[in-house]
Amino acid sequence: MKCLAVISILTILTLPLSAQQTQKPMLYGSSWMAITGKPLGATAGAMIFQQKGNAVDAACAMLAATCTMWDTLNWGGETQALIYNPKTHKVIAINAMGVAPTGATVEFFKSKGYNFPPEYGPLAATTPGTPGGLIYMLINYGTMSLKQVLAPAMHMAAGYAIEAQSANTIERNKDLLKQWPYSKKVFLTHAGENREAPEAGEIFVQKDLLQTLTKMVDAESQALKKGKSRKEALMAAYDRFYKGDIAQEFVRGCQEQGGLITMQDLAKWKPIEEEPLMVNYKGVDVYKLQQWTQGPVMLQALNILENFDLKAMGYNSTKYIHTVYQAMNLAFADRDFYYGDSYAQPNEPIKGLLSKEYAKQRAALIQYDKNDQHIGPGNPYPFEGRQNPYINLLKKRGFEMDTTKRNFAPKHDLSNNSPQDEYQDRLLRGTTSIEAADKEGWVVSITPSGGWLPACIAGNTGMGMSQRMQSFVLDSVLNPFNVVAPGKRPRVTLSPSLFLKEGKPYLSAAVQGGDTQDQNLLQFFLNVSEFDMTVQKATEAANFNTNQLWLSLGGTKTADREPKPGQILLNNDTPETVRDELKKMGYTLSFDDRTSGPINAIYFDWKHNSLWGGSSNHGEDYGIGW
Repeated sequence: MKCLAVISILTILTLPLSAQQTQKPMLYGSSWMAITGKPLGATAGAMIFQQKGNAVDAACAMLAATCTMWDTLNWGGETQALIYNPKTHKVIAINAMGVAPTGATVEFFKSKGYNFPPEYGPLAATTPGTPGGLIYMLINYGTMSLKQVLAPAMHMAAGYAIEAQSANTIERNKDLLKQWPYSKKVFLTHAGENREAPEAGEIFVQKDLLQTLTKMVDAESQALKKGKSRKEALMAAYDRFYKGDIAQEFVRGCQEQGGLITMQDLAKWKPIEEEPLMVNYKGVDVYKLQQWTQGPVMLQALNILENFDLKAMGYNSTKYIHTVYQAMNLAFADRDFYYGDSYAQPNEPIKGLLSKEYAKQRAALIQYDKNDQHIGPGNPYPFEGRQNPYINLLKKRGFEMDTTKRNFAPKHDLSNNSPQDEYQDRLLRGTTSIEAADKEGWVVSITPSGGWLPACIAGNTGMGMSQRMQSFVLDSVLNPFNVVAPGKRPRVTLSPSLFLKEGKPYLSAAVQGGDTQDQNLLQFFLNVSEFDMTVQKATEAANFNTNQLWLSLGGTKTADREPKPGQILLNNDTPETVRDELKKMGYTLSFDDRTSGPINAIYFDWKHNSLWGGSSNHGEDYGIGW
């Protein structure tokens, strides 16, 4: 690879915080930018850029590489992306979320004693979306072949030096992995020894995965030899995965281990290109995916916060923390009841939820002197000219109409006593982020996920199956829009972001972290737009998280998922005065040394026609620019 010595690479500085503005330097580029959750993943993107690929090509290469590295995702998971097309000057959304398979019904899961679908194993799997999403993006917006884009990932599947993070995750979860024969074969390279997982730096070989990727590339190559077009050749690879011998082995391996996915499930599934949702916040157009994700939470929160002078409050002052926390709680209460698959019935009231007038009504509910433990879903239906058909469901759930002030007041159990470390793990679980941009104007923001460790591998494909079924509910009282059914998408946490200002890209950003994603992305954006932070400082800045929401990931018992009203995660550096004031307002405080993400982002400097990259200081997130 040429010019590596002069490529600007994000590295962790050794100077103390008191002697520097950020722990990582800003990343500058004029031609392209590639940022993701792993150094090798960013290198894969840089390799494609150096071969004259565009940002979509590079993003696909980073996606393939991080899947191969088990960076809290794998090939059998799901991909969702926002892409800015400089030719049309529009943002488009890619929905490559898998669906619930045949037989995945409420009755099936309840017969097994579940209150939610399981978090691990073959019954947690939706149909794989990442291979189809990658190929769709490549066909429609990329310039390169699948063979070129998958080359770094295939090289890694043949053997790469595994990082300590993944290797140690395998070791911690080895007892669970032993339940699944194909996972045991791939991951436990030292079976029977004291440490059965690979060691950090060990060359980790994935022969089955390499064979699967080779089959896809071979299908493309054979089609090209027959005179097929680039699109037809890429579709040949797609069809081999979803309808051919790869699909047959995936289904066989899934069903052998007790899973439900069928050949028909794979053949019927397709990625969808859709219109993103957007609100304008003080002159910035903020784009998110539709309500099958939690993305509209950020849009709702921004609509609410537009009614307050946040800058005058001061960054992370008591008043600021309280106001943003309450706004997030209001938005999450709506998410937990009204969000679901936008392609399945019933239809979500998204127009009302994103109404500025509805936001004003919700903002008026914020109490300035204390945390409101009784925030519940609002009633967005009147703001789109409809009557709410779920008033009785809300009452059954434990909500009553309050005609004096609140729309609904919840009566849920306020004493979620699951251990804090387990709860926090569920809150933050899964996912990586991918950001790419080039001088032609293409911008890509992806939050792929699924198939994370400990993953159940589908037969001899080498591919870990998704665990996203756990985000469905089995009771319409919790959410009538997100009840599991065959062919339906779960309401997921995955939430990339794109921001336009005066019609041009302003920021792109994504973050891992389950239910915290739109909390951290909201604060990242406010850090830049309200407090004039650079993109790198904003990725490192101290945020805070609310636990006053229903968890999207976790155990099969209701107690594993219930809200913890008033719980707030703060940075260790939070001043004592702010701590004391928040306690008096009814908050229960917990602390961590890093509460900012991990966020990866790109800022577009149109004055100088340059790209500014920001990458989290949380761990292995990494960027390369040129």
